Amino acid sequence: MHQLDRLHLEKPFMGARMLSDQLRRSGIWVGRRRVGTLMKKMGIEALYRKPKTSKKHPGHKVYPYLLRGLPINRANQVWALDTKYIPMARGFVYLTAVIDWASRKVLSAKLAITLEASNAVEVLQEAFNRYGTPDIVNTDQGSQFTADEFVKAVRDRGCKLSMDGKGAWRDNVFIERLWRTVKYVEIYLFAYDSIAEARKSIMRCLDWYNRNRPHSKLEKKTPDEAYAVMLPTVEQAA
Repeated sequence: MHQLDRLHLEKPFMGARMLSDQLRRSGIWVGRRRVGTLMKKMGIEALYRKPKTSKKHPGHKVYPYLLRGLPINRANQVWALDTKYIPMARGFVYLTAVIDWASRKVLSAKLAITLEASNAVEVLQEAFNRYGTPDIVNTDQGSQFTADEFVKAVRDRGCKLSMDGKGAWRDNVFIERLWRTVKYVEIYLFAYDSIAEARKSIMRCLDWYNRNRPHSKLEKKTPDEAYAVMLPTVEQAA
């Protein structure tokens, strides 16, 4: 059980079969069913994506992907949005975030209990109010992003709307990397008992990410530092 707990903390996605294989490799011969029994006794289970946060609405228009081959080298040139499923001790919530593509800075984020378009609009409007307007807003084909309410919010600011290809996570790779960081330094380590607790803890993690997480592709700058130096000058903006 001690070894199971260690393996689960290291790789929370592993189920009973994979955990059994890992234990055998370390010399502990135990079957998959026995591992499953012990997991239930310990109150642990494999964490994996359950509700589909990128499910397309059949009646909504999908917009073309505009970023292929586009040099993206300044702040507020392209923003990316995505929604992530967040497990809690009981139930789950959804985390929607806006990042600046060039600097990786998280511009705004919101935790909600539904995938309604209004939540995506709210988090985007907060980013608009705090940081201005990008040239392009990129999302996946999730119904919250193809909804008329969200499309209108983007277009009313004069932004172009870009959408990833179906199942093409690499089209929005930088926000996927953000989710990977948040999962391993925050979400997989805690079983949130309430939405308020999850919100406080995750927002603190995102603040840490902006202030303290250097990126090799940004010459070891943090997202906050990179965003500040990548903002266009008055002459460039003109």
